[in-house]
Amino acid sequence: MGNADRAALVAFARDSIAVGSKSFAAASKLFDPGVRERAWLLYAWCRRCDDLADGQVAGHGHETVEDPAARLAEIRDLTERALAGERTGDPAFDALGVVAAETEMPHRFALDLVEGFALDAADWRPRSEDDLYRYCYHVAGSVGCMMAVVMGVSPEDEDTLDRACDLGLAFQLANIARDIGEDDVAGRCYLPVDWLVEMDMPPGEHMKPFYRKRLAVLAKRLATRAEAFESSARIGATRLPYRSAWAVLAAAGIYGGIAREVAARGERAWDTRVVTSKAAKLGWIAKAAGEALRPPSGKARPSGLWTRPR
Repeated sequence: MGNADRAALVAFARDSIAVGSKSFAAASKLFDPGVRERAWLLYAWCRRCDDLADGQVAGHGHETVEDPAARLAEIRDLTERALAGERTGDPAFDALGVVAAETEMPHRFALDLVEGFALDAADWRPRSEDDLYRYCYHVAGSVGCMMAVVMGVSPEDEDTLDRACDLGLAFQLANIARDIGEDDVAGRCYLPVDWLVEMDMPPGEHMKPFYRKRLAVLAKRLATRAEAFESSARIGATRLPYRSAWAVLAAAGIYGGIAREVAARGERAWDTRVVTSKAAKLGWIAKAAGEALRPPSGKARPSGLWTRPR
């Protein structure tokens, strides 16, 4: 691929993240230029896959997808072609091809993300907490692993990849807690059936006012689980080059703040969408600048944390 073609893909990817995620766009500015561009390229592919799967535009809105199996087949085909080094004609998938080639990224991580879209296409619901983590790995933990490789982590460094996966899990658990109401409108529920049974909430009725106190208990549980994974991820972040560590720690604070705010709001967590203000984002960015200066920790990853499949 020529320099002009790559530059065009980078410009496309930059616009994609600016529209699709202001939080990630803000954090990405902290990377050094090479990592930043690759992060944008990877984001563009993730965003395009998500939009195709959910009938969205830049992550906004939601339309019923008439043939989810066909959309999934398209995502899988274009992804496999991009990973094989082929031009796909879709800039987001071509962006993935550039990142994979430049970083020697293990293809299994990208394919694991595609399997996350397959779970949603099959209207899959988690029955247990382990099921929930497996889903979070496919839709977010795998992205954490890809981002780690983009930042220079060796595919052989399993512990640091586990920490990167942990951050993806923390982000996704925060999203699930925040979006319980929106997911319900879309006919989805990512709360484990075991949890709903424990709280005596019939499936499909968890958003009714009568159950709001019980739902708040589960949202707080999600936030607590997210915090445990975030803490593990912060240890791994200190092993990265300074600017990458700064960006990762800033993102951890921004997204961790979402989970903590959902928990703090209790029953009113879904009255209005939880967002992180610009001032709060700047505060986390400033705080992360100091945290990234700390020496790498040799602290072992907690043995009780769920671990991604090998």
